[in-house]
Amino acid sequence: MTHSARPSWIGMTGPRYVERPVHRHWLLSQARSLFDFFQYTAFNPKGGFSTLADDGQPNPSEPGHVGALRQLHDTSRMVHCFAVAQMLGLPGADRNVDHGMDFIWKRHRDTTNGGYFWGVDDEKATHPNKLAYGHAFVILAASSAKIVGHPDADRLMADILEVLHTKFWDKAAGATTEEYASDWSEISDYRGQNSNMHLTEALMAAFEATGDRQLLTMAESIASLIINRHARDQGWRVAEHFTRDWNVDLNYAGDPMFRPRGTTPGHALEWSRLLVQLWELGGRAHSWMLEGAKGLFLKTVETGWNNEVGGFYYTLTWDDRPDRNDLYWWPCAEGICAAAVLAAVDDDPRFEEWYRRIWGFVNNHFIDRRQGSGGWIPELDNDLRPVNRVFIGRPDLYHAVQSCLIPLLPSSGSITRGLEGNGTLYVLSA
Repeated sequence: MTHSARPSWIGMTGPRYVERPVHRHWLLSQARSLFDFFQYTAFNPKGGFSTLADDGQPNPSEPGHVGALRQLHDTSRMVHCFAVAQMLGLPGADRNVDHGMDFIWKRHRDTTNGGYFWGVDDEKATHPNKLAYGHAFVILAASSAKIVGHPDADRLMADILEVLHTKFWDKAAGATTEEYASDWSEISDYRGQNSNMHLTEALMAAFEATGDRQLLTMAESIASLIINRHARDQGWRVAEHFTRDWNVDLNYAGDPMFRPRGTTPGHALEWSRLLVQLWELGGRAHSWMLEGAKGLFLKTVETGWNNEVGGFYYTLTWDDRPDRNDLYWWPCAEGICAAAVLAAVDDDPRFEEWYRRIWGFVNNHFIDRRQGSGGWIPELDNDLRPVNRVFIGRPDLYHAVQSCLIPLLPSSGSITRGLEGNGTLYVLSA
C-alpha cells in the first residue's frame, strides 16, 4: 500500500496555527476528550489507576497479580496530568490528584528502605526495584500537586528530593545513576539518558514549584552532559546508553522496548522541547541550549521521519538507517511539542511546517474515532493499521495531552507554570 506521507504542499500561508482561534479551540477540545477518556474508568477504587483497553474500560488483571498492576511512572503521570486538568477547571480532576498522591505515598513508597517501588498490585510490591526513571516522575507529580495546592505535596516533595540527593545523584558526573534493588544495592553500572531526560523535566518543574535554584542547576548539568557534550559530539544524535564513567556505549543493546540499540528519534524531539524550556527558565543565558534544540529537531525530522507512510521510526542505527520501524504515538506527540516551542522562539518556517505535518498525521491516524472516545491509538504497522505488538489498549494520557496543551501556552515554562499565570487567557483568547 502506498501512502502520501509528505505532500508537495502543506498550506504555509497565513499566521501560525497556534495564532488561529479555531486551531486553539480544536487543541483544547482534543485535550478535553483525552481527560474524559481517562478520568473515570482509569480510577481504580482499590488505589491508583488502571490501564485502559481500547474501549476505555480497565484492562483485566495479569496472571500472578492480585488486582491491577500499577507502575510508578503511570501513577505519577496521572497525578501530573490531572493537576493540569484541575488548573484548567475540569470538575472532579482534584479527586484523581488526591487519589494518586495517596497511592504513591501509601503503596509505592518503601517504608522500610526508602524510595519508591516500581510496580505494585493490590497487595504487595510486584517489582520492588528502585529506578531513576520512576523516581523522576514522582518529582513531577509532587511539583504539579504543589502548584495546585495539594496538602501532601510538600511532604512528598521533601521525601523524593532527599531520595534523589542521597541515593541517585552522582555529583561528580552531574547526572543520575540508574537502578537499585529494594535494599539500595546497585543492580548494574549502566547509565542511561532516558531517566536523565525525564529528571531534567522533573527538576525544572520542581524549580518552578519551589523556587529552589539548585534544582534548575541540576537540570542544566544533565543537559550539558547528555546534549552539549555527547549529542553535539555525535552530530546532534542523542546517545541512549553509557558506561559507568559516562562514555557512550555505541554497541549496547538491551531490552528492545526500553533500552533499544542505536538512537531513538522520539527522545531527540523530547530533548528539543525541554532545551527550549531550560533556556527560557535560565534567563536565556546558555545560547547552546537553543542551538541544541534546533540541531536535534532538524536532524531528527531529516532522518527519523518515515517518508513512505509518515510518522517517526522508533529507532535508527548510528548511520541513520531505520532499525525498528514501529510507529508509536509518543514520538509524534513530542515532535508536535518541539515544533511548537521552537516556532515560538525562532521564525524559521520549517518549525511551523513540521508542526502542521505531524499534527496532520496524528489527526488522520492516531486519534481513534472508531471508538468515539477521543483516545489515541498507541501503535501502527507499516500499513497504518492499529496493532498491539507492544502496547495493549490505551497506555498513556501524558504524552498525548501535553501535545495538545503545550502549543497553547508560553514557551517559557511548563504547562503548570503557564496555567498558573495568565496562560488560561492565552488558551481561550480569540
